[in-house]
Amino acid sequence: MIDIKLLQKDFDYVTTALQKKGVDNELLNNLKILASNTKQKRQEMEDVTAEQNVLSKEFGRYKKENLDISALQENINNLKNKKQELEEEVRVLEEELNSIILGVPNLPDDCVPVGADENENVILEVIGQKPTFSFEPKEHWDLNNGWLDFERGVKLAKSRFSAIKGQGARLERALINYMLDFNRERGFEEWYVPFMANTNTLTGTGQLPKFADDLFKIEGEDLYLIPTAEVSLTNLFNDEILEESELPMLLTSYTPCFRKEAGSAGRDTRGLIRQHQFDKVEMVAITKPEQSDEVFTKMVSCASDLLTSLGLAHQKVQLCTGDLGFGAAVTIDLEVWLPGQNKFREISSISNTRDFQSRRAKIRFKDGKKNTLTHTLNGSSLAVGRTLVAIMENYQNEDGSVTIPEVLKKYM
Repeated sequence: MIDIKLLQKDFDYVTTALQKKGVDNELLNNLKILASNTKQKRQEMEDVTAEQNVLSKEFGRYKKENLDISALQENINNLKNKKQELEEEVRVLEEELNSIILGVPNLPDDCVPVGADENENVILEVIGQKPTFSFEPKEHWDLNNGWLDFERGVKLAKSRFSAIKGQGARLERALINYMLDFNRERGFEEWYVPFMANTNTLTGTGQLPKFADDLFKIEGEDLYLIPTAEVSLTNLFNDEILEESELPMLLTSYTPCFRKEAGSAGRDTRGLIRQHQFDKVEMVAITKPEQSDEVFTKMVSCASDLLTSLGLAHQKVQLCTGDLGFGAAVTIDLEVWLPGQNKFREISSISNTRDFQSRRAKIRFKDGKKNTLTHTLNGSSLAVGRTLVAIMENYQNEDGSVTIPEVLKKYM
């Protein structure tokens, strides 16, 4: 959630930043009016309170000196009633303001390149060598190895679900274990968390209320299937005050992830790239504000080095303002080379949300005598299904078999 005080103090700066993210001007104008009205009404309430306090002191003096208090008492009562009216008006305005602000995205960092969409993202670095083949490489769904069963996945659930068997299933499991071990060796503490979350939890990391249509809701319960372990890991510390010595916290977890992909109709309808259920190993960090840039770099390196260890060529991509996620202030994507598709595809997205999520989730730390909002960061390390796809396409043989990367053999 963006800082309401910053909004009221420097609305032009906030407006300019949000416009870079494509926020509608009508929403911004409504936000400006509401923020101004709320600030004005709160000031009126504080002025009445101050006047009431002055008269209350006078009341004590009048009583002590046996003066006539009738007129003073009437003024105090009128102010009391006025204050109650203003408190209710402020409450209503602040509820409305908070409701709107929950749907407003984070401000992009000044370093983020301005652009309308993914076509204006900036490639920072290409890492590793693309494989060469003596035959025409196939896309993963065309490999004749019997690993993927899309028809039975649809039969069990619906479209965009799949079943994986045999060596493919074993490789999926091997990847999960390898990724967790890799992250743990880089200093990330492993957690096992619920695969469901309540409304408060999903609001804390920004999935609700704006992205309710992308979530699978449990009927009759205040529970949703999680879209990413970021939700669970970050909100472990929802409404908590941490000790400064505990930071930075580096966390990692494996979970299945569930997304309706409501905004992706017609995209990647074949294969494992865009499924309603997929496995992912996630990294989350909770830091002091001055630590988050360094930790962001560490998380990008961790995911990139993981791809390198698997022998997968990839590129680092700086997202422009128009392609940044809702909660992100800055994001670097890692895109892995898929020879069957003859292009790079996203496999990891690492974001620094600054204090956007912490303000929503009330995650603070003791900074001397005061409590300060933490920064939170998150990133895939990696999307397991997409890594399986990358291995199938990069390590494919002409007969459809797949060579297992050396680092995974002990996990197989």
